[in-house]
Amino acid sequence: MFQIDLKSHKSIQEQITDNFKELMVTGVLAPDEKLPSVRELSKMITVNPNTVQKAYTKLEEQGYIYVVKGKGSFVSNVKKMDVDEREVEKLTRILREDINKLYYTGISLEDAKRIIEDILSERGEWK
Repeated sequence: MFQIDLKSHKSIQEQITDNFKELMVTGVLAPDEKLPSVRELSKMITVNPNTVQKAYTKLEEQGYIYVVKGKGSFVSNVKKMDVDEREVEKLTRILREDINKLYYTGISLEDAKRIIEDILSERGEWK
């Protein structure tokens, strides 16, 4: 499914949520598809079940998954999700700060655009 990078600056919980989000947004995981149980996933990726549970809870809070009691966790239809404007504003501020840091290194505008375009092209098809 995915792997956890123990050297990453991101917490394991964040890595799990981000990996699932990417799989959902790119269509690898389809709406209403059942996710592995907390216990199954924790064994698959050798992570503490509490960490996986926290990631699932976060995904549910954010609307990426839904839980059916006694049946498990399922993928929500991410194409129909509302855009979280506060999250977009927060990320825009972070992006602006990071672009300013790039500018402060003395890099040329052309090189900065190339870097940004390279990063965007890594995403493949944007929804």
